Amino acid sequence: MPTPIIDASGKGSDIVSLQVPQHRLTALLRPHRRPSPGRLRGGVTIAERISAVGRAALPFLLLPLASCNQLVLLDPKGAIGEQEKDLILIASGLMLLVVIPVMVLTLVFAWRYRAGNTTARYSPTWSHSTKIEIVVWTIPILIVATLAVLIWRTTHALDPYRPLASEVPPINVEVVALDWKWLFIYPDYGIATVNSLTVPVGAPINFRLTSASMMNSFFIPQLGSQIYAMAGMQTKLHLIADAPGTYAGRSSAFSGPGFSDMRFDTVAVPRAEFETWVQSARTAFATKVLDDATYRALARPSVKAPPTLYGRVEPGLFDGIADAFMAGRMSTLAFNEALCTVDGPLSRRLN
Repeated sequence: MPTPIIDASGKGSDIVSLQVPQHRLTALLRPHRRPSPGRLRGGVTIAERISAVGRAALPFLLLPLASCNQLVLLDPKGAIGEQEKDLILIASGLMLLVVIPVMVLTLVFAWRYRAGNTTARYSPTWSHSTKIEIVVWTIPILIVATLAVLIWRTTHALDPYRPLASEVPPINVEVVALDWKWLFIYPDYGIATVNSLTVPVGAPINFRLTSASMMNSFFIPQLGSQIYAMAGMQTKLHLIADAPGTYAGRSSAFSGPGFSDMRFDTVAVPRAEFETWVQSARTAFATKVLDDATYRALARPSVKAPPTLYGRVEPGLFDGIADAFMAGRMSTLAFNEALCTVDGPLSRRLN
């Protein structure tokens, strides 16, 4: 029960007290101390806390460097790839002109206006600065204008349909995306390969691409542009390899269970070695013919198909694959055209 407090005169007080444990009373009466500037609660300095966070985050920051050897876009081996690398670096640098100052100023503001800094200027009524407005508008406008001019020029210069100017005769390659492999036809030499592409160094490569199934994406990162291959359609791509080597090619669009294994090697060799390879393929694989029946068996879905070489190819095979999906559409278009006469649609004449 609460007991009355007796003052020095012996008279009772109207104040009623509660029984409070001694250790709680001591804690309540202890003066509250704010952490000194530069220190957090517990006596840890801000520098020590930042250092601890940095050590914890360091492994995650270094993680991307573990796969630096996979940054093939920054190690081009062809004229198109070289120009695209320059475009990537220039565009990234221009954007970093905004990103880096913002990140640095974020840390500066957080440090300057921290709770423990009593010397920071406090301006609760501030609302406008002409100088700041000029900076935050002028710099982005200049960057966007520069990027616009750069992208306009490179879009036309790096158009995948634009043939490459060269004194060396080009190599024509017809590409068919299958489930889940790549078929390469050399119409000028009458040979074909599966999941392997051999090209001469220094010669432009004129690709014609289509798909025998769903839409896919053809990409040789070290040589240049990526382009889609679509059923019933043809796309074009022009690349060149300036140095001998083996460059990874891949499908860069998800197309089903075998997508991740839809890869091929692009082997760039000197021109004389390329001609020798062609003659060897014609001779050693003369009995291996890629005709309509062989193609139908090849087009069946399969995963991790081994590299294969055909010494002979049925003429017009690529055009037949690309036009296979147009048969029904062409008959429909022909029927619609037949309905239209000089006097107008047949339905109009009947009315």
